[in-house]
Amino acid sequence: MSKGQLALVLHAHLPYVRSENPTSLEADWYFQALIECYLPLLELLEESHAAEDQFPHMTLGISPTLLSLLADKELQERFQPWVLLRLDLLKEAPPQLYNAANHLSKRIKKQLLHWQSINGDLISRFSFLQKEGVLDLLTCAATHGYLPLLREHPEAVRAQLLTAVREHSRLIGSPPLGIWLPECAYYEGLDKLMYEVGLRYAVLDGHGLLNANPRPRYGIYAPICSTKGVAFFGRDAESTFPVWSSREGYPGDSSYREFHRDLGWDFPKEKLQEIGINEPRPLGLKLYRVTGVSTPLENKAPYEPDLASSLVKDHARDYLQGRKSQLKQLKTSMVVNPLLVAPFDAELFGHWWFEGPEFLSELFRQAPRENISFTRLVDSLSNSPRLQLSDPSPSSWGQGGYHHYWLNETNAWVIPEWSKAGKAMIECCDRFNGIGGEKDRLLRQAARELLLAQSSDWSFILRAGTTTQIAKERIHRHLQRFWSLVNAANDKEDLSDSLLLRFENEDCLFPFVDPRDWTPMRN
Repeated sequence: MSKGQLALVLHAHLPYVRSENPTSLEADWYFQALIECYLPLLELLEESHAAEDQFPHMTLGISPTLLSLLADKELQERFQPWVLLRLDLLKEAPPQLYNAANHLSKRIKKQLLHWQSINGDLISRFSFLQKEGVLDLLTCAATHGYLPLLREHPEAVRAQLLTAVREHSRLIGSPPLGIWLPECAYYEGLDKLMYEVGLRYAVLDGHGLLNANPRPRYGIYAPICSTKGVAFFGRDAESTFPVWSSREGYPGDSSYREFHRDLGWDFPKEKLQEIGINEPRPLGLKLYRVTGVSTPLENKAPYEPDLASSLVKDHARDYLQGRKSQLKQLKTSMVVNPLLVAPFDAELFGHWWFEGPEFLSELFRQAPRENISFTRLVDSLSNSPRLQLSDPSPSSWGQGGYHHYWLNETNAWVIPEWSKAGKAMIECCDRFNGIGGEKDRLLRQAARELLLAQSSDWSFILRAGTTTQIAKERIHRHLQRFWSLVNAANDKEDLSDSLLLRFENEDCLFPFVDPRDWTPMRN
């Protein structure tokens, strides 16, 4: 094997998009990611693990909100009808798209059979792969809260972390050692809170390590350890660029499937209304290829599956050879074996880049021939006898490298709302700490609503300018519910049992959430 290793790190996350409406856009977000990304990812890992000549190792973060969706029995019951409806719609694709529609139909049916064979239980399968040494499962902040913008009240950050660790332990069966920090965002002192809740390592963008104090001897090519006892890995841009760039990387090739052209935009309104959808929108039925990055959507050519599949093999080989060249060059100037850390959003593989899961499968298949060794972050730490002591720099992997994407003219208004609600939660939990009974029930639901309001996804959507109405509605809904619950706990407002039950049924994640996580942190 080559001197040095490659660590693929995938972050699987969706906000808590549970909806009472089975035909909602939020339901589409979840079910599309499930059939395009999470099921194919599980399948390729299990198949690679079963192959005698392959050695798949990967680090996978699964956010607590995504775990909650995966474990939701009602959503599991809705999944098959959702899939069958898509299969019916594919039958109505235009004749020139027959091959592409037939290919997608077979893919969907295969994943549905996979789903049925495991009784919809992806969580236990991922957990098993961790026990087998294939996966290293990370947690995330409870609702993907952007932690640097919650730091005014350290208790709010602590509650995000404690809730995450508790939920991961409950559903995975063992406590997490590592965390994917939301948006890889870090601020000074966060490592102390991480250490106190049992978290020992995380991934940062490259400048989080390159600007660390003191500057690490090996830059991003070896983990560092902060003075508070938490290890940090740095993203290697050279290892990620060929995969994540839709214009200059592999996904932008003319033969791959086009993400933005969807049959949902082509069906007549009357047809969509028959199935409970009021306006045209993507339905996860994409039958065209990129053709050219500047080609207008209406001029895209039909997708050709065989052509794309052949290209995946070439791109996987090119990627591995690029990493081998990197490692060879790095080894000439490093005393320790270099480590390339390649972190991605998991949804890139299959959802955004349709051929992504096949690409990953090819990486594991071809790696032995290219003398590339994959590793998990936890194994890398176990095999590193000594880490350089260095405190990472505040950073994120968002646009600009710091906090601008989540703090700007489109979304800054929510930060004082988080602050006021966080302060009220801390004061209320301090007053009624461990009181039990009805007030405890009110505070538990208030905790859920506060956590949900803090999701960075809504701030991201507001900045991106897509589906902003959903983002605003979610933020306002959770904050309004929070204040009703806290006011009821403080005897300032009456809240009927029926309304409380409605809140609990609709926002029913984190069954073991604990209001004591918000009790004041006193020195």
